[in-house]
Amino acid sequence: MLLLLCTSAQAHKASTSYLHLSVDGGKLDARWDIALRDLDYAIGLDASGDGELDWGEVRRAQARIGAYALSRLAIRSDGRPCTLRLNQLQIVEHGDGNYAVLNLAGACPHTPIALAVRYDLLFDIDALHRGLLKLDFHDAKSSDAHDAADESRAGLFSPQQRELRFIRTQGDALDVFTEYFRAGLAHVWSGLDHMLFLAGLFLPAVLRRQGRRWDSPWIPAPRLGIALRDTALMATAFTIAHAITLTLAATGAFTLPSRPVECAVAATVLFAGLNNLWPMVYRELFWLAGAFGLIHGAAIAGALIELGLPPGGRVWALLAFNLGVEAAQLGVLLVVIPPSFLCRRSPWYRRLVLIPGALLVTLAGLAWLIERGLGIDLGVPLP
Repeated sequence: MLLLLCTSAQAHKASTSYLHLSVDGGKLDARWDIALRDLDYAIGLDASGDGELDWGEVRRAQARIGAYALSRLAIRSDGRPCTLRLNQLQIVEHGDGNYAVLNLAGACPHTPIALAVRYDLLFDIDALHRGLLKLDFHDAKSSDAHDAADESRAGLFSPQQRELRFIRTQGDALDVFTEYFRAGLAHVWSGLDHMLFLAGLFLPAVLRRQGRRWDSPWIPAPRLGIALRDTALMATAFTIAHAITLTLAATGAFTLPSRPVECAVAATVLFAGLNNLWPMVYRELFWLAGAFGLIHGAAIAGALIELGLPPGGRVWALLAFNLGVEAAQLGVLLVVIPPSFLCRRSPWYRRLVLIPGALLVTLAGLAWLIERGLGIDLGVPLP
């Protein structure tokens, strides 16, 4: 009886758009194919309400289509925004229906070394939507825009991956070094698992555990220089080990399955936090940092490969990336350790910083281990 009362039902088919982006020096050209049914679903193109879209309805909505699409696409060249505008709107037929073809043109401030493409089309109303990207880098000296691309890349946008970043392999050596150095900084500062692992190591840096029991006393570090030296040694040991496996994996020396590696990374975070609550390793922690750095290096290799390694300058790029990692870790150290040293003798440091921080690191590591190992969603944001 309830079904008989239903007049009509509307469903939106999962969709894909196709973005072909061409970069020639600082000049941008793009063709973006978006299904008309998707645009109608998003901004309402069917003015007559007859369920059919004709060219007149699409043409009259050209300004709205362009504004909607361009508001959901952003391109940055070496961190600086590029401009895009709609030149022409056409309609073509694909195997699954008619598509609007947006011919776009624009410019970047200069010839890009690193290009970031941010894509947000339809994700707010269709979690199954996907965007396929083909990116061509052309030689800026070429006079023919239709010449074969010097470099071609591809990518897939999804609600979980809304930004793709590409680094040209034909750029100036200093520019490439700068971009990979920045990527190393971002790897640490934006990686929640990495930051929590460092927190597990740095939290007790201004205190020394005396014994292996959970209630063993903490002794304050006698001098700031000692605390800085010990944490710097841990950070450097981590970076060296991180660089070893990262370099081997990124250059194809070995390949590890992603799920066990990600589970191992979660286990390192769990151990780092738990070690502050129930000491298992409380002396010469740089050995522990080095061992765990091997695991984290293997985990980040896949992402670095996607970023792209210059065929003729892999050693230079990997060196820049790892120097960025080390610089970011030392930056965290310099921000965290001096104020912690000033508060080290206060019982409130242990009660409000050390123990709660260790619990947070432990619980996050445990949650990630369960989610990654068993495929159970506990609602904990994954880095």
